[in-house]
Amino acid sequence: KGRQEEMSSKSNEFSSEGFDLDALADSEAGDEVVLEIGGKTSTVSQNNNNDPQEDNVIAKSEEFKAMGNEQFKKGNYLDAYDYYTDAIEAFPGISGKEVLKLKGEYDEKERQKSYEKHQKETEFRRRGNQPSTKDDKEEEKPKEGELNDDNTDTKSVEFKVPTNKYASKLSVYHSNRAACLLHIHREEDAITDCNIAILFNPSYSKALIRRMTAHERQEETEEALHDAKEALKYEPNNQETLKHVQRLQKKENERLDKLKEETMSKLKDLGNSLLGNFGLSLDNFNAKQDPNTGSYNISFGNNK
Repeated sequence: KGRQEEMSSKSNEFSSEGFDLDALADSEAGDEVVLEIGGKTSTVSQNNNNDPQEDNVIAKSEEFKAMGNEQFKKGNYLDAYDYYTDAIEAFPGISGKEVLKLKGEYDEKERQKSYEKHQKETEFRRRGNQPSTKDDKEEEKPKEGELNDDNTDTKSVEFKVPTNKYASKLSVYHSNRAACLLHIHREEDAITDCNIAILFNPSYSKALIRRMTAHERQEETEEALHDAKEALKYEPNNQETLKHVQRLQKKENERLDKLKEETMSKLKDLGNSLLGNFGLSLDNFNAKQDPNTGSYNISFGNNK
């Protein structure tokens, strides 16, 4: 309670040390003001229906979150994790785990649709390359809508998270829990919590940065760079995020260059193993690039 009174007296000042988001009530609009690191604020519209039961739920969850914050400051990350979990579970409605399950089912259906569409296209192309009589051609034509993206059976529909009036708070609690997990080096679990936070609030840049950190620790540079770019999209003036993008872009370019070199080396080894049967190697061939067209001219020589 003392902490909440202190926050109320500080207007929109943010003093959390970088691990937490706090919310203050906007007395004029009844909205929730989310205070970000560096003083940035964003407002989330709330349905202020003065429901005592709902107020009790929110108060209880915020109490758990405040206790989690205190434990986090002390470095007791497991205790903080437990308090954030209590804050999450205090809310009724669809849970983060249920949202993840729905998203997984949606992704699986989309993969199945994509696979079925590919199979139909492949089958149609194969039929088109086979000799057929005039009578067969009519039967071989695809049915109306068979290869049409507008077909309701194959058209993708964007996944939408079921409505939850506490989505903004749940996003914060899951992101805070991810911060605890990062401190105890449980990166995969941190990614899961960040996934939930981002599903509840897709523009939540702090959750994106935490997921970026987890991916980078697991040497998943491509995924980390994606998250950094997404965070920068929502906060284009954030210099720290910009540095993350530049740093990760360099690492990703280096990774791709290394992968290219390894691939070319393997291809060269394969080519030499085949040419070795004829007493040759790739060293017997010279490749010269045409500066005008970019194509290569291959010539044979007796290089040793």
